[in-house]
Amino acid sequence: MSDTDEKPLIAATPSQAEYEAGENPAAIPDTDAPFDLFADWLREAGASEPNDGNAMALATVDADGMPDVRIVLLKDFDEQGFTFYTNLESAKAHEIAHSGKAALCFHWKSLRRQVRVRGHVEPVPDAETDAYFASRTRLSQIGAWASDQSQPLASREALVAKATMLGKLYEGEDIPRPPHWGGYCLSPSEIEFWQDQPYRLHDRLLFTRAGDGWTRVRLNP
Repeated sequence: MSDTDEKPLIAATPSQAEYEAGENPAAIPDTDAPFDLFADWLREAGASEPNDGNAMALATVDADGMPDVRIVLLKDFDEQGFTFYTNLESAKAHEIAHSGKAALCFHWKSLRRQVRVRGHVEPVPDAETDAYFASRTRLSQIGAWASDQSQPLASREALVAKATMLGKLYEGEDIPRPPHWGGYCLSPSEIEFWQDQPYRLHDRLLFTRAGDGWTRVRLNP
């Protein structure tokens, strides 16, 4: 293939014909229940995304004010917030401990949707964390012990060897939750739903916490 025939790295802006040929998604419904709407969207994403419809970008800020972001998996949610688990000695955990705040972004390409969330973060209670850890596969439990997350690693082989050693150590036994592994719940102060629309006239619906309820406003794209 010649250089002139290569597909560009960045797709061109859709043409008028492409816009006219595409589907027009329904507008985000007016609702006073953002978590119900999120549940509907997450359910649809689970059916349409090729994998990990519960994947979300987690953004934090370090002690110097430098932002950081990575993909993690949502493991639970309710009216209290959005729950995920991680190594408590990781960079993200240190950054959460410093600020007590974080932001999330779910992007579902197959549905042309995203949800953004901002709020305060609190540790998940031990009993809830223990129950989730016990539900993980045995090898994932071993992995939580084997990984000194975010720390320098001598080699991939060293990590595999450590996991193998731990597997033999706990052979025939239940694997306890490591003291350096736990969960966080982000309690949202804001939840914004975004639906792609033709000609960049996207639909945005912002919910802001107001006491025990929410205020709702549509935003310009």
